[in-house]
Amino acid sequence: MSDTNIFKVLADPQRRAILVLLRNGRLNAGEIAQRLGIGSTTLSYHLRILKSADLVMEYKEKNFIYYEVNTTIFQELILWVSQFGGDKS
Repeated sequence: MSDTNIFKVLADPQRRAILVLLRNGRLNAGEIAQRLGIGSTTLSYHLRILKSADLVMEYKEKNFIYYEVNTTIFQELILWVSQFGGDKS
């Protein structure tokens, strides 16, 4: 995982909404902004933070940039959190 505080990144409801949208597959910035009803400046800010935490990856195709959830980071996070619960015997 990156040095960015992933919990601080995930604390923002707009960033969580972006991740929820992306869980079904790649979207470009215009599609994300339209579905969330937010401006491009706001979206750009949140995407930059999500990318710095390695939660989102971007791919360039022709004239578009597509964004996708980086599931590897979530798998690492689940493994880390799981050590605090469950059976301790």
